[in-house]
Amino acid sequence: MALSRRVLLGHLAATGAAGAALTAAAGPARAAGAAGATQAAGAAADSAHLPGPPRSARPGPGGRRVRTGFDRLAADGYRLLDGHRVGIVTNPTGITPDLRHIVDVMHADSRVRLTAVFGPEHGFRGTAQAGGSEGRYDDPATGLPVYDTYDKSGKELADIFTASGVDTVVFDIQDVGARFYTYIWTLYDCMVAAALAGKRFVVLDRPNPVTGRSATGPVLDKAYASFVGREPISQAHGMTVAELALLFNGEFVPKTAGRPVELDTVLMTGWRRNDFFDATGLPWVPPSPNMPTPDTALVYAGTCLFEGTNLSEGRGTTRPFELLGAPGIDHRWSAAANELALPGVHFREAYFAPTFSKFQGKTIGGLQLHLHDRTTFDPVRTGIALLVTAKQTWPDFTWRPDHGIDHLTGSATVRTMIDAGAGTDEVVASWRDGLRRFRGVRGRYLRYR
Repeated sequence: MALSRRVLLGHLAATGAAGAALTAAAGPARAAGAAGATQAAGAAADSAHLPGPPRSARPGPGGRRVRTGFDRLAADGYRLLDGHRVGIVTNPTGITPDLRHIVDVMHADSRVRLTAVFGPEHGFRGTAQAGGSEGRYDDPATGLPVYDTYDKSGKELADIFTASGVDTVVFDIQDVGARFYTYIWTLYDCMVAAALAGKRFVVLDRPNPVTGRSATGPVLDKAYASFVGREPISQAHGMTVAELALLFNGEFVPKTAGRPVELDTVLMTGWRRNDFFDATGLPWVPPSPNMPTPDTALVYAGTCLFEGTNLSEGRGTTRPFELLGAPGIDHRWSAAANELALPGVHFREAYFAPTFSKFQGKTIGGLQLHLHDRTTFDPVRTGIALLVTAKQTWPDFTWRPDHGIDHLTGSATVRTMIDAGAGTDEVVASWRDGLRRFRGVRGRYLRYR
């Protein structure tokens, strides 16, 4: 997903309905609507009435099986959707453990009345590049109408839900754990629109591939809200999509007719907060064209910041967000970065020629990140350190003229501090208080240990 990042930063105003301000004094997580018991009960209670894992589930390391929200919904005979006309927001990551798409599975099952599909950025079947979507069409495989949700919010999106004729909107998309990855704001926008349209909303959970250990990085200033950050959460949020849905509903989704959206979540079983994606036993499908592997997700929350600069963030290479560079950069940048002895990562001088995006077809210099201890690696701090050292060692370093970096970091603070000569520690210290407040709010919506 680009600074549609790329497209988005040309029209930052589309923020949908405004949410309530995030404060440390916000109330506890709460169930919404008659079906809210599933949402607030937590993983143990939520799993009490659902059957065991499908045979196709592959154990991860240690023999544990992670069952996604969809796995559990299907194993329970779709009882949560009984009697409802269902539309689903999904993309190629909405798969079963044996790699069948959940839309194909649900369409073939008489126990669920699936009547519509809603496609996000890149599209339902994933045919569009960053900043694009598939538009409105009928899916050739199922005949279902596919509606385009990309870059739509508020009443416009609510009208799409109304026109589709669904009673319940289901969300099932793999996230990667960073605030500026737009699928979580598709989730938010769809929740707001469902509230406006009077539709029930169900979130099927999937793992945060970079763990859910902690929230890190600056918290968004609402003055910089855009499709790469609608509401004040931290740059690396450390939550699953179901946990984010609970937080969004409790803190931000406007209360229509005195309440937020009628929300249910179907949690996973077998997932722990310290689990990286390879511990889940689940297959990886790239959530977007430039997120090819779980390794990409590990660095993305930091190195995506280079979208806000005149350096390549590695798009058009086989290692997007792990390779960074520009014409004229040499060994001095990697040397300066290595001198910082950042936890969990080494930097290698690298030269590459992107096949598309910035510097297409040109050989450029830069560096590659090599993680040697992902448990101690901090992507956000690393991203800041790389911005600082790039500016120090390459005289042609500049920010994008539209100051898109401010929307990625959530305010003008990072940009102005680096321009003023601040070091990595000073920049990181600038968001400490806001992050502490967000962590306090976040803790009330966590559902896994």
